[in-house]
Amino acid sequence: MQDMNDTIEEMPRRRKTRRRSSARKKPSRRKKPPLSIGRFFMILIPILLLVCAGTFFFAPHTWQELGALLPEAEHQKPANQLHEIREPDAADRILRVLFVRRAIDARLDRADYVPIGHIAPDLQHAIVAVEDRRFYEHHGFDMTGVARATLVNIQHGRIEEGASTITQQLVKNLFFGSEQTFARKAEELLLALDIEIACSKEEILEMYLNVVYYGGGFYGVQAASDGYFGKSPAALDLPEASMLAGVPNAPSEVSPFVNFIAAKKRQAIVLDTMQAQGMIDVRTAEDAKMQALILRPRH
Repeated sequence: MQDMNDTIEEMPRRRKTRRRSSARKKPSRRKKPPLSIGRFFMILIPILLLVCAGTFFFAPHTWQELGALLPEAEHQKPANQLHEIREPDAADRILRVLFVRRAIDARLDRADYVPIGHIAPDLQHAIVAVEDRRFYEHHGFDMTGVARATLVNIQHGRIEEGASTITQQLVKNLFFGSEQTFARKAEELLLALDIEIACSKEEILEMYLNVVYYGGGFYGVQAASDGYFGKSPAALDLPEASMLAGVPNAPSEVSPFVNFIAAKKRQAIVLDTMQAQGMIDVRTAEDAKMQALILRPRH
């Protein structure tokens, strides 16, 4: 009997021991290590880059407005008005590409700036016809225009058309000198594409007309229309507009103040080009060629 009692007393103890041993055998749950700072930024940075790229390409106006949060860019005259151009450092070049509107605003002189709605449509059409006939179709760089200009110039035996688009010419006039290097051409193309993304065609044409050199010491359409004809840009008629549009191609040679005969020949080319593109009819073109031009006396 005593042996039975001892056995009965030991049974709960054995059960307790088994419970303890089974509890020990249960695998412990490992705590997941916290996300390291390095891994966090490895995930965050690509997301931020994707958001920035999407905003840059699909909401360019919103992206360009972020440039206003940066320190104001140093104000300078457009490059075509400077005798010596200070080359920007790498950081300034990057900012110029990322926030091209900020860079443009630092170069434009708003004192004599004329909105596109106050510029005669004949001048707008004439500039597009003779400088960049596919202006409203390309995105800053026009391979078709390069091939066409080459053929036209070979046929005439002289430079009649340039290969650069209006957007590329705007970039040159704003930011670059006359040097021709591969690196500069690549940067020019990049900025031209950048401007096409950030600005409308009307804005690009407006800026071009306000920056380009028209000869006679006149930079911008306000100074040129007043200096040559004593008129506002809105009051220019077709003969005056077509003569003015022909000057930027070679301002030192075809300015009416320098060589009136050369200016008239260039005007005829502009009018013929407008007629060929359907902007005006043959009779209108011929009448404009024959109409007398009254130049303002040079001071």
